[in-house]
Order: sequence, then C-alpha cells, then structure tokens
Amino acid sequence: MMQKKDIEKILNDYKEGTCTPDERAFVESWYLSYQDSPVHEISETERLTDLDEVWNNLSSIQRKKKISIWPRIAAAAILVISVSFGLYFYNKQKSNSQELIAHDIKPGRNKAILILANGTKINLNDAVNGELITQAGIRVTKTADGKIVYDASSATSPKTALNTIEVPVGGQWQVKLPDGSFVFLNASSTLTYPTRFIGNERKVSLKGEAYFEIAHNSAMPFKVESQGQVVEVLGTHFNIMAYENEPYKTTLIEGSVKIWGANTAKLLQPGQQALLTGQDLTVKTADIEEALAWKNGYFKFNESLKNIMKKISRWYDIEIVYIDEVDQNMEFGGEISRNKDLTSALEIMEMSGKVHFKIEKRRVIVMP
Repeated sequence: MMQKKDIEKILNDYKEGTCTPDERAFVESWYLSYQDSPVHEISETERLTDLDEVWNNLSSIQRKKKISIWPRIAAAAILVISVSFGLYFYNKQKSNSQELIAHDIKPGRNKAILILANGTKINLNDAVNGELITQAGIRVTKTADGKIVYDASSATSPKTALNTIEVPVGGQWQVKLPDGSFVFLNASSTLTYPTRFIGNERKVSLKGEAYFEIAHNSAMPFKVESQGQVVEVLGTHFNIMAYENEPYKTTLIEGSVKIWGANTAKLLQPGQQALLTGQDLTVKTADIEEALAWKNGYFKFNESLKNIMKKISRWYDIEIVYIDEVDQNMEFGGEISRNKDLTSALEIMEMSGKVHFKIEKRRVIVMP
C-alpha cells in the first residue's frame, strides 16, 4: 500500500522533473481525472472533512490495471497533500487550456470508403444500414455498429473479385471477411481482399494498421501482405502496424504467426512482437496493452514526441508543424481516451513544461 509520504515525494519529483517514467505516468493519469472533476471549485475545508475516509478507502482498492487505479489513488493523494499543491497543476495549465479549447478538434470516428472490383465507390459512413450490394451471390451488409459483413454462403460463381476498404485519417472501420475472419482498421489504412477465398490460401493486402482475428482453416493459410513483409497464419489474433516510412510492428496476441521479411523469417509466440526496419527483422517481448490501445479506444504513450504526434495526427486529421528548437525525441508517458477532443491529448504533454501547442484550424504547432 502506498503511503502518504511516498505520494507526496512522487508529486514533488514530478514538479522538479526528476521522477521516473512510471511515476510520470502516475501523475499524468491523475491529471486527466483532475480535469474531469474541477477541484478548484471545492473548498479546502470540504476536502479535509473527507480526508480520513478517503485515505482509509485506499486499502480496499485492488489493482486491476493501471489505467483505472492510478487516477483513483492519485486523486485521493491530492486530498492528503493539500489543495494548494493540486492547484499548482490547474493554475499552470489554465491559460494554455483556454487557448487550446478555443480551437479544439473533435476525435476521429467510423468512416471509410468501400471500392468494388468495377471501381464503384461507396461512402460507408453515409450509406444506410442493411444490404449494400450483391456480387455474384455474395451479400455485402453494413451493420449499425460500423461493420461491413461479407456473406458468401449463397455465392453463384466460383470466381472472385477484389474489394478495397480505404479508411482516411480521422477514421476507423471493421470488416468481417467472407471466411468469417474479423479485421479492425485504424486511421489512414487500406485493406484489399477477395470477395471469396478460393484455392489453397487466403491472401489480403494491408497498408496502415489493423487488428486481425483469423478464422481457423488448416487447409487455407491466411496471409497478410504489406510492402516488404508477409505475415502467415492459420487461425490467430494479432496486430500489424505497417505505415509507410515507419518500422513495421507485428504483435501476436494468441496462436502463432510467421513473419517473412526481405531476407529472413521469424516465428512469433504469443506476447512477442516482430519489428521490421528496412532489411532488419527482430523479435522482442511485446507490450500488448500498448499495441492494442488504439483498438480498445485509447492512446498509450511511452515513446518519443515524434511518434506520439504521428498517432495523434492520424486520429484527429491534423497537420503537425515543429518549431526548430523542439526536441522531437523527448519521451512522454501516459494514457488518454481516443474519444476525447484534441485538447485533452495535448494538455497531458504540456504538463511537462518542455513542450507547448498552438492550434490553428487543422494545424498544430509544437513549440518549446
């Protein structure tokens, strides 16, 4: 059980810039809950009245996962330490927050374009729910929760055709393939696939990022092709990040996959991640929570400013501009819901005092 003095030390170390990455994530997670409940409107007397009760309740909290417990412990810790220390964060961010909020940008949402084999384009976010089209007996249906479902049970031809789903920046989409496999596409991603799987393999092409749940079929291995990489599976769950000009990351959740790079191949076990950088293919232990954060509706930051801003720019459909003095390799840690407006994502990094942001229409200027 964390003691009062331990929490006070963490907060003071954060203020001085000497805390560890885990301690930084602790404070920044608290800050999100602090924003949602404006403590500056509660008097110090009211806080101290409930002090003992709040502290005693900490002993009954069971650590389930970091994102849920840290805000609760930290919020209670602020009561213990005093109102004035908590207000340090509020006053420090108030003027910057007001400027950001005035130009805030909404998060991404379900939107995509379905491109049929004949070149016809269907705007999926505008299309009505229900059957969209029938191709040689293969029914394509849009569901109310943002999915495209292929049903090949009544196919009238042994032939197949290629369809493509394009997900723009600021979008996401889900598709159930003709074999029953499930694919969840992240922003700025494209998936090309046949309307019916025939032959001795199931093959799709991916640009961008997607989470796959593959229906098992030992007679027809499933292959995901990206430029310079092939992932081969039978039936498994995994995530592929294959954005242009970024290292490819393939993270295995369950089952097994074989990764083919330019000059070598690696077999992944659950909990491992393959990293393809140019011609170099390596395997390491994966951070599953971080790899699947986008799919589960939040960002998990434990990386450089440059990489964080790439993710934010894809989801919020914004342009990033850096002032020359900004160190793009400085690292940040924290978690935030992808359902929040852009300001919430930027404020957590501004807390460090090392970087600030200005929003101009759909452009974010990063300043020291």
